[in-house]
Amino acid sequence: MGSLETERKTTGWAARDPSGILSPYHYTLRNTGPEDVYIKVLCCGVCHTDIHQIKNDLGMSNYPMVPGHEVVGEVVEVGSAVTKFRVGDTVGVGAVVGCCRNCRPCKADNEQYCNKKIWSYNDVYTDGQPTQGGFAGSMVVDQKFVVTIPDGMSPEQVAPLLCAGVTVYSPLTHFGLKQSGLRGGILGLGGVGHMGVKIAKAMGHHVTVISSSDKKREEALEHLGADEYLVSSDTTRMQEAADSLDYIIDTVPVFHPLEPYLSLLKLDGKLILMGVINTPLQFLSPVVMLGRKTITGSFIGSMKETEEMLEFCKEKGLQSMIEVVKMDYVNKALERLEKNDVRYRFVVDVAGSNLDP
Repeated sequence: MGSLETERKTTGWAARDPSGILSPYHYTLRNTGPEDVYIKVLCCGVCHTDIHQIKNDLGMSNYPMVPGHEVVGEVVEVGSAVTKFRVGDTVGVGAVVGCCRNCRPCKADNEQYCNKKIWSYNDVYTDGQPTQGGFAGSMVVDQKFVVTIPDGMSPEQVAPLLCAGVTVYSPLTHFGLKQSGLRGGILGLGGVGHMGVKIAKAMGHHVTVISSSDKKREEALEHLGADEYLVSSDTTRMQEAADSLDYIIDTVPVFHPLEPYLSLLKLDGKLILMGVINTPLQFLSPVVMLGRKTITGSFIGSMKETEEMLEFCKEKGLQSMIEVVKMDYVNKALERLEKNDVRYRFVVDVAGSNLDP
């Protein structure tokens, strides 16, 4: 059990300002303690939230900022009190790296809803040091916020599951929507949406993909296995599909009207919001009242749910569809992601990249 008393330096790719352009940045990892795991980063998924953060879309960004919260790595050293991990283990780290451990959400294993949670980047750790994410050579993370990657799952494939995968798995589990035979809608076919189709299908659901254009019809039906495809501007088909869905997972990360989708829900149907949107959404109350419908939200998932989701994906043979890139391509990847030009998640091969060209 190695000692982790010394500070370590690493290189990450950081944004310096709201232009969001990433470039090499040298920094010191926080002082590590007995509960910590020192991880060599193998790869890291690129999430739409990374764009919001590096460009200060939410008005809360601090620079320099190393993004990345779908991290898969190898354990290099563990603190003296670490019991869950050993050197050489392949592990994952998601969007949260700290919580208070005393509040109601924390005690109920819902630490992602702790008001004092600590984000894996663009936050401040308990020692006062800024947290930095997975677009970097290494990280130090408390063992509570590290998960074991099941044997046989490749690091690149697993990375997007740590955010996109659990983001879908958590609400389906929490709202009792796991039983087979349900009819679900997936609104938006990006990183989270494509995992939504795969996970819902693996649970035995009839899945309708709802999109703003016909562009992704073939991919949705043939490659991802969706049952139906609805174009939201096709009013005839939208009317025919009224009152047909038990739930809709709404992954769209930009402003959009809610009424067209609310009308697709059955009595007691749920519209589950997952896109981070910085402008208010609108709907007319009778659309909700006249079907006792629910507009709710869900945010990533707990560590427990992340472990469950990884086992579920392994058991069902689920994989994310990815495009692997090197770190020197990351700015281009972010630019393409903003235009939705990726099928369906970029993953940065961090270990195979020259971080300091």
